[in-house]
Amino acid sequence: MREAAFVKQNKDKWLRFESVLSNNNVIDPNELSDLYIEITDHLSYAKTFYKNSNTERYLNQIASQAHQKIYKTKKESKNRLVSFFKTEFPLMFYQHHRELLIAFLVFLLFCLVGAYSAATDGDFVRSILGDAYVNMTMENIENNDPMAVYKQMGEFNMALGITINNIKVALMAFAYGIMFGVGSLYIMMQNGIMLGSFQYFFYEKGLLWESVRTIWIHGTFEISVIIIAGCSGLVLGNGILFTGTYTRLEAFKRGVINGLKILISTIPFFIIAGLLEGFVTRHTEMPDWLAICIIGGSLSIIIFYYVIYPRQLHKKSKQVQLNDL
Repeated sequence: MREAAFVKQNKDKWLRFESVLSNNNVIDPNELSDLYIEITDHLSYAKTFYKNSNTERYLNQIASQAHQKIYKTKKESKNRLVSFFKTEFPLMFYQHHRELLIAFLVFLLFCLVGAYSAATDGDFVRSILGDAYVNMTMENIENNDPMAVYKQMGEFNMALGITINNIKVALMAFAYGIMFGVGSLYIMMQNGIMLGSFQYFFYEKGLLWESVRTIWIHGTFEISVIIIAGCSGLVLGNGILFTGTYTRLEAFKRGVINGLKILISTIPFFIIAGLLEGFVTRHTEMPDWLAICIIGGSLSIIIFYYVIYPRQLHKKSKQVQLNDL
């Protein structure tokens, strides 16, 4: 390709990249890295075919600026934790809404499968939840306290135990993504069937509302972030299956890093879910309106942080870039 044609074909990308660097625009670090890789590829091409040309010198200059910005940001970052949850993670997570949707739909599908199986097979609930749990719950129902299971342990011990267990499930959902994402979908299937059969069990006993208003006080956060952990495993699996313009090793590294970021984002919500289950869920005497407020507030937080806020941040970032061009 002639030099003039090469410049004409890529000039707009170079100018956009230069504008991002010059104006210190806030963009996703992964996007900045992608732009940097593209510029360095163009620089290598120019060094091969247009050696010592103005094109080579120009590309070398902006590639150097990009390198300095990437590593300067890493070294000088302040309030790293706040920056991660406020900007870095939401911008990155916007790219993975597709995986989130897949994890959610698989989970929902197997919730329905679990409920249908419980409705058509009288022994299904026992095979999933175990005889001990079912017998204990039946006894609690006879004693007019169907949710007594949440009152058996001390508040702190229950909160700690539940939090640790939930984090273990999330780690499994992520780690099983190494099996090309299928392992993570298996965790979604397992938990979905369990939830579906569990809720049908209470529906069959005429206690659906009682179970919903109690269980989902902590379950809204708990179930939501298990699905998000499943999403992290799918991101890991996609890094192995779909390399895009990267080498397989580089795509795998990016899948691991992005998956871990998603997993880390769930930890505060798992802690909140554990605290709610340990200290709040046990109060089955609370009025319906309060339970509804807790459940609705929890769901609103999850939807805003993982769906709405990343879209807003992405849109704002793109608008800033367009204004600076």
